[in-house]
Amino acid sequence: METLVATVLIVIVFILASMILNNLFSNSINNNTQAIETHLNELQYLKQHSQLELPYTANFQNWSIIIETYQENNQSITAFEATNRKTNKTVNFIQNANQ
Repeated sequence: METLVATVLIVIVFILASMILNNLFSNSINNNTQAIETHLNELQYLKQHSQLELPYTANFQNWSIIIETYQENNQSITAFEATNRKTNKTVNFIQNANQ
């Protein structure tokens, strides 16, 4: 009887450990923004060298990218924004005209 109880407890511990590891890996994959940040840096480089026509919209993997220019305090500001279509996570940054 003790062997059966110990076996059941060991199986439960392994199931819980498996679920925890699965959750950790899933969250790290869903929250990884390195690829889109690299792509936005490439687009920023193209914009700085006048090779990108604005306003710009595109799709990259599961991300929707929008780049717009607007005036604020007599300065030209470019807003880079990427939104994940699955998770609605947004990555954005602002670039001043003198950068």
